[in-house]
Formats: sequence, structure tokens, C-alpha cells
Amino acid sequence: MKSHPLFTFLYPFMVFLSVLSSSNAGDSLSSGQSISDGETLVSSGQSFELGFFSPGNSRNRFLGIWYKITPETVVWVANRNNPLADSNGTLTISNDEALVLLNQSKSVIWSSNSSGTLRNPVAQLLDSGNLVLRENSSLSSDEYSWQSFDYPSDTLLAGMNMGWNLATGLERYLSSWKSADDPSPGDYMFRLNRQGLPQWEMLLTDSVIKYRTGPWNGVQFSGASVEPSPVSKPTLIYNASEIYFTYEPPSKGVITRVTLNQSGLLQRLVYMNRSATWDIMYSTPNDLCDNYAKCGSNGFCRINKAPICNCLQGYTPKSLEEWDVLNWSSGWLLETFRVKLPDLIDFWLDKNMSLDECKAECLRNCSCVAYANSDVRGGGIGCLMWFGDLIDIREFHGVDYDQNIFIRLPASELDAIQGPNKKKRLIIIGIPPILGLFILAVAIWIICRRRRLKGRGWRSGKDNFDLPLYDFATIAAATDNFSSRNMIGQGGFGPSTRGKEIIEIMITQGNLSVDQEVAVKRLSKNSGQGLEEFMNEVILIAKLQHRNLVGLVGCCTEREERILIYEYMPNGSLDHFIFDQDKSFSLTWKIRFDIVMGIARGLLYLHQDSKLQIIHRDLKASNILLDANLNPKISDFGLARIFTGDEKEAKTSRVVGTCGYMSPEYLFNGNFSVKSDIFGFGVLLLEIISSKMNRGFCHPNHHHNLLGHAWLLWTQGRAFEILDESLYDSAIKSQVERCIHVGLLCVQKFPADRPAMSTVASMLGSEGTVLPQPKQPGFFTETSLENYNSTSNGEDYHTNSAVSITMPAGR
Repeated sequence: MKSHPLFTFLYPFMVFLSVLSSSNAGDSLSSGQSISDGETLVSSGQSFELGFFSPGNSRNRFLGIWYKITPETVVWVANRNNPLADSNGTLTISNDEALVLLNQSKSVIWSSNSSGTLRNPVAQLLDSGNLVLRENSSLSSDEYSWQSFDYPSDTLLAGMNMGWNLATGLERYLSSWKSADDPSPGDYMFRLNRQGLPQWEMLLTDSVIKYRTGPWNGVQFSGASVEPSPVSKPTLIYNASEIYFTYEPPSKGVITRVTLNQSGLLQRLVYMNRSATWDIMYSTPNDLCDNYAKCGSNGFCRINKAPICNCLQGYTPKSLEEWDVLNWSSGWLLETFRVKLPDLIDFWLDKNMSLDECKAECLRNCSCVAYANSDVRGGGIGCLMWFGDLIDIREFHGVDYDQNIFIRLPASELDAIQGPNKKKRLIIIGIPPILGLFILAVAIWIICRRRRLKGRGWRSGKDNFDLPLYDFATIAAATDNFSSRNMIGQGGFGPSTRGKEIIEIMITQGNLSVDQEVAVKRLSKNSGQGLEEFMNEVILIAKLQHRNLVGLVGCCTEREERILIYEYMPNGSLDHFIFDQDKSFSLTWKIRFDIVMGIARGLLYLHQDSKLQIIHRDLKASNILLDANLNPKISDFGLARIFTGDEKEAKTSRVVGTCGYMSPEYLFNGNFSVKSDIFGFGVLLLEIISSKMNRGFCHPNHHHNLLGHAWLLWTQGRAFEILDESLYDSAIKSQVERCIHVGLLCVQKFPADRPAMSTVASMLGSEGTVLPQPKQPGFFTETSLENYNSTSNGEDYHTNSAVSITMPAGR
């Protein structure tokens, strides 16, 4: 059949217009638009495509991003945990300016959880593979209200940051697929451990370490190189606000990615255009010495030696029988050079010390077993010291540098290893007898000095800290002699008054600021607390510095006075908002979620990231203070306990805390640990969501407390109903349900079932993380906690009359 002449004339223009239309709108999705199964977005440079796919042999449908090459390679999945059962999925922008994935019944099965900041939102697939949500008028800017790069799946692309945003608490990490047919999070994670010095860890389910890179030493990770390669230019950003790794290809023609596969291998892959295949450039773990703790404690792994495991010099195997059959996992009882440094388990870090100062510090501490520079640049600076078994050491030759470790041995060992071994890079520290006499003399001097200072109400020695001392007359004048007109609250420690510092105050640290508002906390004479309790709080807060911990300005110990001076929190404590029917309206869901994340970051710092591991023991709404911007700060460390070394749990005969927040094992048996604080955080989280107090909660249909009520709703699939009704308009349902889920995980009856604080923070901040199912909460079968305010043995459970103290042991 012959074509119409007009059609023949117009056809090329029709094709041109079709292509032009597709290229103009093919990479973006505006408000009011949607894409359905079978439709896609394609980045402007034709590098990446977004749409629906079924992995492997699965019939489920997922929204994902893949390279627009052959073979199709998926790099990101949105609904990893919530697959679509059919081809009726729709991606659109919701009324609250979030990207949402809807199923056939128009229910949200995935959301970007971004809202409230865009007037004309548009979603755009960039040529980097990043799906972003931003203002339509700012398509050329790098400001996004949400981006898929913040929520990686199993793949790290060029330009993607993997690590921590310390300001917001956001963590970006890789998690493997469960299988080739199932992109839900599998058995392996690759994430940045920021405790002490940053190091990468590959974790199996239940946080079992499979591999680690060793800590960052200023040049590279001590057991893994980050030097540029022909296909990658890696960079580590490490500062006060963020720690992350990223890379860029050396040229735009190179297509490369890093993937964590289902077998627990982290692989660098390079796309070969001619063969249309992905070639493996390297895999990690790479050899037997990469396996975590392959040679046990105090063992040293050398892949080119037979056997590969050897004792550090001066150490002997714990089990000779196991050694004979090449089983090294049990480790050594109680030396090397060019190494991957031991894991940071029982350690101490000072980034400013010289190596000589580090050596002297190690000699002063009888628990120190090894030390090393924390930064090898410029000849070396910083001090890392280890106090227990040395775990996961292997031979590693860095690029243009050597990482040395210095092992401490008794003087009796020196004769056996000196002589021909003097030129070894590994340095052995002798412990001469005169050192013991010196330590004894110093100890006697400290004891005598403390006795002289005791009458002045102050402690010295190892607890020295840089904190201003005020005289009582100045504080009395600033507070109008502690007038009741200035009272802002009263708790177990004593009353708090609002005062102003005056310009003529002179202290050892210099002049104080003019008219700086502070909160003055005076220990009541009838509170039952003395100098030890007071010093516990002073030393802890003076040593701890974090944006979500209350700041200490100074103190007074004149005569019998015990006074603390804090930064003033104009919005008071959290309980005055969430438990007040009128004020609770002012805390929208976004504000409450930000408060929750702030508390989580503060508690994570106490448990893991500070030099001292702190158990707060009295985490509750009234001990969360809010600054002018409603940022939360954890306060009241009078009951806090310091854990040192490998201490994981402690027991006390005097139970202290607040009913409704104390965990079962602590309330009934006096056992406490970080998991006790996790329980209190879970209670606090459910209280923030519901605006209801756990203690004294009353429901017409049952006699359970708030935890029991939340559990009942959870088991019935109605968990969202616990939310304060005033928050319905501002709440993001999936985020609320995730918070309830995490809260129930935190208040489980048995400590071993509760997650660590690092896991809690990750679960709260990562929408795509799969959460385990919670078990029954503590106190679920109890009708009230009122009956446990006192017991036959005379223990007291109120913070205003009992306290147990542990002072920090210097390291």
C-alpha cells in the first residue's frame, strides 16, 4: 500500500518531536505526574534508568535504578522490604512533597519521608545514578530535600558518600541482597565504625565482624590501601561534622562500581565495553589473613609464611594442642612491625600526644599492653594505647609509610630478645624497678594532697579537669540569694535557679562572659547526696562534650556548698511539653522525631563514642532539656556509672532511678548495663510518640502500663493508634510506625534481646533497614509499678534519696 504524500512529508518531523519530548521530560517527575510499571525515567546522559523490575526468577516487582547497559545491572532498590505482588505499582509525588510508591489499592508501601520544604517539587534521575527530590526552579543546584545516595542498597557508585553525617546522625552503609531473587537486606553489612578512629567493618548478622580494614592513620587504613588506581580516585573526608568515603573515576569513560554481594565479598567491578561484562578488579576479604581474628588474640598473621599464624614476640600459645593442629582461634597468653593495627576494643586515644609522650603514658599505666601513633603523617603524632588482648593483627605493607606498634614486655623478657633483634622496627618497652618506686611515691603524694584538700570540699589528682570554680558570694548575688522568684525547677539533686554571671568574676581560667544566662543547681542539705555524688556529676559532664549533652559552665565547693552551674535551657525539660495537654500541640511530629534522634545521638556518645563508657541510669523525660531551638540535651549525671575495660554489666545493692523507666533486671536484681539505658530510651520514645506517661498510664479496657498498651496494639496491627491525636496531621505514618517498632525492641524483657544504641540510631534513621520482630516487653504482666517503690530489704528506688557512685579510673 502506498503512503499518503502528506504522511511521508511529516513523518521525520513527528519522529523528531517525539524524541525531543522524550529527552526533555525523560529524566524528571513533577508534582501531579506519575510513572507506572512499564514506564521509566532515563538520566540525561543515558547512563541510568529508573523503573520497575523483577530480580532473577522472582515474580515480585521492585522500584529500582539500573545501568542503561547490557547486561542490566541494578544499583539501588527503593522498596527492598515491601515488594509489589503485581504490576500495578505507581511512583508519584504526594501532597506532603515526598516521593511515594503506591500499590494497586493506592496504599503507600515506600516513601522518601521528605516533606514540608518544597513549593514545586520535582524528582530527577541524575546521570550519576542519584535520584533526587528538589525545587523545580533549582534544577542546576546541588541542594536536595532527599536523595537516593543517602540510602544505599548493595552498591557504591562514583560520587556517593559512604559513612556518617555527624551533624544529623545519618549513616550510609552497604547491605547485601538476600539472594539473586530477593533484594531485601541479606546477611552482610559494610559500614564505618567511628569509635575512636574510623575503620571499615564487614558485619554478619547479629553484628559478628567478618573483616575490618584497621583504623585510619592519616594516610590510609592501617590494613587497607586507599591509593588511587587506574579506575578510581578514592577520598576519605574526616572532620568534626562528617566522616565518609567516596571515589571518582579518573575519566568519564570508565564505568565502575563497588558491590557487597550475597557471599560477603566487597568487590570493585569495572565494565568492559567490548565484551559487555563486569570484570572484578579486587575482592575483600582477599586472603585468610583478612578473616577477622584469624590468629586469635595476641596472634600475628603473615599470609606468605607457613604456618600463617605466629605468636607476637614474648607471647606463647594458650593451647599447644590446638597450635599443633593449626587451630589458632583460641589466641595467645601473652610483639611487630608494618602491621594492620589491632581492633579498637579496649583502647585509649589522644590525637595530640607525641610518640615519646605516648610511651611515657603507657609506662605509667600498668594495664597498657601496647601503643602506636594514631597518625603516621609528618613523622607521626597521636597516641593509641591498648589495654587487653590484641585482636586481628596482620602483616601489611603500606604505601610510602610503615605502621609500627610498640608492645610492652616485662624487663625479664628483654635479655632474651635484645642483641640481634635490636634493629627490628617493633620496639619493646622495658619496665625498670625504679618505675615502681616512682609510682609509689606519686601515689603517696596524691593521697596526702587529697587529705589536705578534703576540708575545702574539692578533689584533685587523677580527676583533674579544666572547670571554673566560683565563690559562693558571687553565685548568691547572681541568683538574688537563691530567690524563689528565679526558681525554674526542682529534682532529686536540688533546686535550680536562673542566674546571670557578672563581669567582675575572676577565676583561674579568666573572665567569664557578660550577662550569660545559666542555670544554678544547688545540692539540698537534706537530699542524702554528698561530695562523692556531686563529684560524680561534675567529673562526668566536664569530661563529656557533645551537642546533645547539657554543658557545664562551672561549680562551687566552698564550705559545705555543692553547686553546679549549667548552660541555661530556655525551654525547660521535655516532660513539660509532652505531658501537658496545652503545650504538647507545639511539638509537631517532625520536632518530636528530631528530639528522638538527638537523644539517640547523645546516648550513643555516652555508650560508645566518648572516652569513657557511661551508663546514665536515669534517662527520663524530665532529664531531657530543650534549648531555644528545641534541640534536646541529656542532663543529670548524678547517678551515672562508668564502665571501664571489658566491664559489660554491674550489680548494685542500692537500686536508683525512676519508676517507669527502670528495666526489669535492674529494678528487681540490681543488674545494670548499657541495655538498662536502652530500656529507658524505649520508654521515653513511646512517651514522646503518645504524649502519655508510662508510669500511671490508665486505659479503660485493660490494666497494663503504656508499654503493655503499645504491645497490645502492635500485636493487633494497630500500633499507629498509640500516636497522640494532635500529631495526625503532621505525622509520617511509616516513620511513626518505625519509631514504635524500635521503641518495642528497646523495652523487651530480656537485656540480650534489646539492640545496642548504635543499632537503634541506625534503625531510626534508615527507612530501608529490616527490623526484627519485638518480643514481649518488660512489666507486661504487671498492673502497676507503684508496688515496687519499696521492698522488704529496704532498698529505695527514688533518685532523691539514694545513689551509688563509681569514679572514673584514669587511663
